[in-house]
This record gives sequence, structure tokens and C-alpha cells, in this order.
Amino acid sequence: MSAGEPQRPGTLPVLLPFAPSRTPAPARLRPVHGWLLCGLAALALPAWAQGGAAAPSPLEVVIKWAPLLLTGFAFNVAISLMAMAIGTLAGTGLGLAMLAENRVVSAVAWGATQVFRNVPWLVLLFFVMFLVPFQITVFGLRLPLPDWVKATFGFSLPVMANVAEIVRGAVRSVPDTQWEAAESLAFTRRQTLWRIILPQCLKRMLPPWMNVYSLIAMATVQASIVGVTEMLTLTAQVHAAEGGRPELFAPLYGFALLCFFVYCYPIDRLTARLERRFETR
Repeated sequence: MSAGEPQRPGTLPVLLPFAPSRTPAPARLRPVHGWLLCGLAALALPAWAQGGAAAPSPLEVVIKWAPLLLTGFAFNVAISLMAMAIGTLAGTGLGLAMLAENRVVSAVAWGATQVFRNVPWLVLLFFVMFLVPFQITVFGLRLPLPDWVKATFGFSLPVMANVAEIVRGAVRSVPDTQWEAAESLAFTRRQTLWRIILPQCLKRMLPPWMNVYSLIAMATVQASIVGVTEMLTLTAQVHAAEGGRPELFAPLYGFALLCFFVYCYPIDRLTARLERRFETR
């Protein structure tokens, strides 16, 4: 039905399909469409670039973050050295206490040694982290105790127990004739111990002492569980910063494995060499 034709009775109006006009759009609308397209392109360009850009390879990621991860590894080494120094000093005293003539002193020292030797290191670490205060007051001065300090002290406890057993075993391995000869020369027990026995024990104690240090160096990664920012913690943070890509898991943690292997394997070889050199019959 055309627009000018009158409607007949009994018929329904029919909506004709719309015929697009061939008349070009007004010139004033064309700049609006152009700006709209430019805006959409500007919004889509970053998303396209992000999706289209190739992700860095695992090797590139490891090289990129290697300085930071090596800094964390150096912190692991520092914790192990401090824990070993504290544990060696305390363990030497504890080992000599087990050799004391006073039965009460030797019994208490033996009991402490057995407890700290036969308790999991992680349990000792949690024990220290939660029971040692965050700060101490000395002469009115408050001294903070950060987590890494408490972790170092926690690792020194099993070192102390193992060093104590090393000292006790080394002293016991010296033949009794050494004690008898020193006694015949009117040496006191203390003089005999410090001037004759202990110097002979140094070469006997060195290989097992180095084994303990190798173990404590590898165990320092447990400090990440209690919030210490060391290599394993930094590795997890780097993995998260790279979007948590599954293909980065093995390279990043493999780099940590490689660092500890390169550090601990020479210690193991040197220990074996010293054992052969200082072998006593």
C-alpha cells in the first residue's frame, strides 16, 4: 500500500521493509564517526599489544631475576655461617660438659644433646620463632629481634647438639694412654684436655663438622616457612610476579637447586678428602 493510497475497508496495514537511502550522510556526521573509530582503536591497541606480544622464555626470566635470587642465596649462606658459629661455640661447651666428672652436669648436658639431636629442625625453628619475643630490653634500650635473627638462633640449636656429639666422640676416640701419660707428667685434667687431647681431636672433628655445615646450609630454606625473605621466598615471589606461568616453575626452582648444589658439592668432596687424609687406625 502506498503512502497516498486510501486504506480499503477490511484490509490491514502492512509495514513495508525499510529501503536504505542512497543519499550520502551529512558531512557534519563524518568527523564524529572518525573520532569514534579512533577512540575504539586506541582502547583496543594496548590489549592487542599485550595479547600479541610474545612472553619471555624461561631462560630470559631466570637471567632477568638472577641477581635478586643470588642475593637471597647469599642471605641463606650468611644465616648458615652465623648459625654454625653460634652452634659450634655452644656445642663445644656442651660436649665438654658431657665429659665432666660431675655426674649431674654430664647428665644434664647429655639430655640436652639428645633432645636437640632427635627433634626435627623445623619443629625447633617454630619453637624459637613463636617463643622468642620480637624485642628485648637491655639497660632500658629496646633491641628488636627480626625473624632472620630468631631463625639463625633456631638453626644453631641442632648444630649445637651435633657439634657436642662430635666433640664427645673425638675426645673418647683418643687412646687412654694419652691421659695416662699426661697424668704421669703431673698434668691436671684441664691441662691434659686443652693441651694434649683437644689438639689431637681437631683433625678428627673437622670432617663431621663440615658435614653438619653442609646440612645446615641446605636446611636454611626452611626459614621461608616462617617468613624469612631468603632465596626460596624470593623464588616464589618472582614466579608470582611473572604471572604464575606453569612453565616457569621448574626453571626458577631448578636455579635454586643449582645454586645450593654448586655451593654444597665442593664441601662434600673436601670432606671426603679430609676423611681420607686424617684417617686414624
